[in-house]
Amino acid sequence: MTRQAARFVGSIPEHYDNYLGPRLFDYYAADLTARVAASDPRSVLELAAGTGIVSRCLRDALPADTTLVASDLNPPMLAVAGNKFEAGENIRFEAVDATHLPYDDASFDVVACQFGVMFFPDKERAYEEVRRVLKPGGRYVFNVWGSWENNAFAQIAHETVSPFFPDNPPGFYRVPFGYNDQAAIEHALFGAGFSHVSIVPVRHESAIPSAAEFATGLVFGNPLIDEIHAQGGDPQRICSAVASAIEQRLGESMSLEALLIEASKT
Repeated sequence: MTRQAARFVGSIPEHYDNYLGPRLFDYYAADLTARVAASDPRSVLELAAGTGIVSRCLRDALPADTTLVASDLNPPMLAVAGNKFEAGENIRFEAVDATHLPYDDASFDVVACQFGVMFFPDKERAYEEVRRVLKPGGRYVFNVWGSWENNAFAQIAHETVSPFFPDNPPGFYRVPFGYNDQAAIEHALFGAGFSHVSIVPVRHESAIPSAAEFATGLVFGNPLIDEIHAQGGDPQRICSAVASAIEQRLGESMSLEALLIEASKT
């Protein structure tokens, strides 16, 4: 399921960027960027850059001569990201598998990743690869979603969609919200050779000006839509049900929680 859940292709990137970005990702992108920029890095690699929400923040925050490489497994996501930049801006976009990084040892001061680690099929290997390409003293700065209990929108979406497919409920939302055991994450990072790890929860209250638009992102802006199509479901009917559930159970705002992780290489 993890590899399938990581396929952000077709029309998914546009829906993701337009309807999920403002509700879920923009605040955390600014938070992640501030933490990356704090050490004044001269070279930064972003993994799972997606539609460039963090990439744009990083390029705006870092000095113009700081090297910035934005990478993602899905070229369609990077195509959307590229539209956020003018010709001549110092950024490279590269299609990259985070578990097999095509970079030399000790190439970057910081590696950053927003809500991507949950989709990596071999997280331990990905951690080892990040440590390998970091310079001595470098940092891996990334975030993951907290639990369903602290991100109710995801549980609402899952519980609303599941009854449409009683024999085989789509499992997408279990992936991005299924990797938040702090002790396990810390253990894996130390196992990959990192010397210091810190994990802090970052909470945010996000507005929902339109339940219909948010539901559009929740259904059409991730690989859930592929699961719906594969089982012959009616996406518009499902989207309407999700919008109603969001409006009834969350109203005009929602609480979010992510875990911000920083790991250092000596």
